[in-house]
Amino acid sequence: MLATTPLLAQTSPMTTPAPTAAPAAAPTPVSTDIADPYIWLEDKDGPKALAWVEAENAKTLPRLQNDPRYATLYAEALAIGSAKDRIPMPDQRYGRIYNFWRDADHPHGIWRWTSEADYASPAPKWTVALDLDALGTAEGKQWVWKGATCLQPEDRRCLVALSEGGEDAITYREFDLATGAFVPGGFVLPKSKQGATWIDADTLFVSRDWGAGTMTTSSYPFVVKAVKRGQPLDQAREVFRGEASDQLGTYANVLTDGSGNRAVMIQRRPTFFGGKTFIEVDGAFKPLDLPARVFPAGMVDGQIVFSLSESWGKAPAGAIASAPLSAVRTGRFTPTVVFAPNARQSVDGTAFTKGTMIAAIYDNVRGRAVVFTPGAGGWTSKAVALPDNVSIDVASASDRNDRTYLSVTGFLQPTTLWAFDAKAGAPREIKALPPKFDASNHMVEQFEATSSDGTKIPYFVVHRKDIALDGTTPTIMTAYGGFEISMTPAYSGGMGKLWLERGGSYVLANIRGGGEFGPAWHDAGRKTKRQIIYDDFAAVGRDLIARKLTSADKLGIYGGSNGGLLMGVEFTQHPELWKAVTIQVPLLDMLRYQKIAAGESWVDEYGSVENPDERAFLAKISPYHNIRKGVAYPEPYIWTTTKDDRVGPQHARKFAARLKEYGLPYYFYEDTAGGHSGDADIAQAARMQALQMTYFMQKLVGPAK
Repeated sequence: MLATTPLLAQTSPMTTPAPTAAPAAAPTPVSTDIADPYIWLEDKDGPKALAWVEAENAKTLPRLQNDPRYATLYAEALAIGSAKDRIPMPDQRYGRIYNFWRDADHPHGIWRWTSEADYASPAPKWTVALDLDALGTAEGKQWVWKGATCLQPEDRRCLVALSEGGEDAITYREFDLATGAFVPGGFVLPKSKQGATWIDADTLFVSRDWGAGTMTTSSYPFVVKAVKRGQPLDQAREVFRGEASDQLGTYANVLTDGSGNRAVMIQRRPTFFGGKTFIEVDGAFKPLDLPARVFPAGMVDGQIVFSLSESWGKAPAGAIASAPLSAVRTGRFTPTVVFAPNARQSVDGTAFTKGTMIAAIYDNVRGRAVVFTPGAGGWTSKAVALPDNVSIDVASASDRNDRTYLSVTGFLQPTTLWAFDAKAGAPREIKALPPKFDASNHMVEQFEATSSDGTKIPYFVVHRKDIALDGTTPTIMTAYGGFEISMTPAYSGGMGKLWLERGGSYVLANIRGGGEFGPAWHDAGRKTKRQIIYDDFAAVGRDLIARKLTSADKLGIYGGSNGGLLMGVEFTQHPELWKAVTIQVPLLDMLRYQKIAAGESWVDEYGSVENPDERAFLAKISPYHNIRKGVAYPEPYIWTTTKDDRVGPQHARKFAARLKEYGLPYYFYEDTAGGHSGDADIAQAARMQALQMTYFMQKLVGPAK
């Protein structure tokens, strides 16, 4: 999945009509029959391309870092990112609370633990399990934490995933939580895009690059093998094989519950959103009769729970459904509806305790948590009493017990952590993030803009209470608009300190393509229907201007990954609406995206150049092909990372080169580390924030005084 790269962590609806101002003239695509003059910049690590990057960085960095505001912005971002009063989010393992933590003393991070009882205290006593900075120094590598997967039910033995510089490709190494050390002679899976799951103490099911012919054309593994302890990888036994044409590869996973039930499954993903699920029965893998976009999400008390992105029997798209494991094994089962959302609701995620399922449910982009409990008479539900108008996520749950931790956050509400017993008892707040900026003079409003087809598009605005409705407020706006990913309210100390405190406003647009209102909201903008996503975003921009919350001369926009594509399209289609555009780790050449990094895996979202109708549409919206000479574009800030092996830096490089060819102004910066997220360590994350915010201040506020 493409991931967002936010600048910083991110009410009654109104129906004001959209302004009647005409959009920019439809662009005339550059002929795609002409050879691409910048194909050489696709050589990601080639010396010629890297020399070009170095020269571009040498031009951009002084323009931003020599601004008198940069040093202060960087210091503030670094202080927030490394502050020791942040909430150490819990992860229940091995009867302990684990946490991955980065601060000024540990820029790459430490994996540490404390007791469950001590965790609730104001100052828990932590024991370091793994120090990534020390490990990196000893081994001469820049290790980036990518998580751990542990053997159930004890959780003692874990596979720790480490990335060099932030790439998606990882190395797995076996770690013993009891000894706090890597296991001598234990499992080691060398660097690859890969996945591994424990089958038993001495067996893993592994998907990885096994050699020629085992990776899909989109660079993901499609062969699953059983790896035995002490066995060379070249002797691993194949247990399942997908197809080289699959978009997302093939992976094994094991579902367990607190009642001792267990199901070994394999998921093959021919398309990004569609798949085929197999369950192990008597040593063989049996296909489940499921719609392509229905997937197992977890298990509780012998009930397998499924998430639905399309209808299944009487269960509508967007619902949660279940079926008994015993019936699933036979292949003869029908779904029971656990929860069915209405048109303005969505299920953002589920988590499982020993006896319950907890779902984060959003109603008009406002979150709540609901506990669902299976029983002899079916499922029962109970809402968790938590603050309103916030985002709610399950921070930690375990099928070993019913203890649950919930994170609650809002634009102006510092994140809080709540603990409760999902079976019984009310939640209690146990930790709170101290305010990182003065929010006393700010407020949040939710409005709606009218898109080109009449659909109402909700958006949030965070601004000062005494804002003058005269269009003079510097405003930055973001959205994502793809892959059924929801953008919900979140507290960002950086956004507040670096931008809101300085008088700026912040806008989050819930445009189509995301999951804010379920699968239909996403499907409305897939493939050749995608122009509506870009119309939605432009409609929000016009609505802000019509309400005089800002003006085109004071409005900046940003987005990353798929959101970077959104920014590129808005840059080329509506240059009159924005004064500043930040394009982060983007897709921009939509006629070659399938040939760059993992691009082939996203055909289910964008369409394929091999389909004539889809190619024609991609040519119309491809930012790289729709830059025109002589247009008064805003001067964009384009940034990427050399280590990005998901989208790749190639798109950003070529886009900047085309702007240069046409004599159009731009900023371009490529960091050498950080992968797709651009945050290999806290210093890099702070630097990227400060560079970007300096750019917005230069364009929307004016020269430093």
